[in-house]
Amino acid sequence: MRVPEGDGITVERLMPVQGMRNFDPFVLWDHFDISGGGFPPHPHRGFEAITWLFSGGMRHKDNLGNEGTVHAGGAQRFTAGGGITHSEMPDGEAAGIQLWINLPQRLKRMDAAYQQVEANALPCEQAEGVVLTHIVGKRGPIRLHTDVEFLQIDLAPGSAFQRDVPIGWRGMVYVVSGQVMVNGESLHAGQAAFVEAEEALHLKMTENQGETRLMWCFGCPHNEPIHQHGPFVD
Repeated sequence: MRVPEGDGITVERLMPVQGMRNFDPFVLWDHFDISGGGFPPHPHRGFEAITWLFSGGMRHKDNLGNEGTVHAGGAQRFTAGGGITHSEMPDGEAAGIQLWINLPQRLKRMDAAYQQVEANALPCEQAEGVVLTHIVGKRGPIRLHTDVEFLQIDLAPGSAFQRDVPIGWRGMVYVVSGQVMVNGESLHAGQAAFVEAEEALHLKMTENQGETRLMWCFGCPHNEPIHQHGPFVD
């Protein structure tokens, strides 16, 4: 859904929307492409968020005294915990994904924190037409309080890729651009496959398709009630 946010911004929202309020442990997924306006100071609590940039830059400032600008291929993470007030404003323009991950009840009131990682600190793997960029996970530098694997996957025409899903995890594969087959299901840009109880996913491109970019996002659910009230997740 196209949803107005911030100061004159419209985002493409995968969730929460009617029929998909959350997908434990994930509570929000926005795809944004902005060149004006932004997200002036506003509060959060009860979750962690990652802002991942495909292009441009995003300036962050919060009440903890953190200030910084992350650029294309880099990421920002804040842990809202018991409360944080921050702003995110495009540095000229910015396109990317914002993902919110629920905190377990025992950590809902923890201290807020911030982390910024630039592109040169993100490990990449390349093989047979596939490029994996590790953002969160065993090789990713972004640290969360929930077990999550968050990757960018770039596929060349005619390539194929298979990756295991850890036992008990659930999540989604989101198509940023292009088209791909996910376990036999065709997905286009702006669509996602929500996945649970799968041991592995097989991604396949056809020869006549252009390059495709995906986001791979899986995590271990907390199996706790999620109560989201706008910027607060209790």
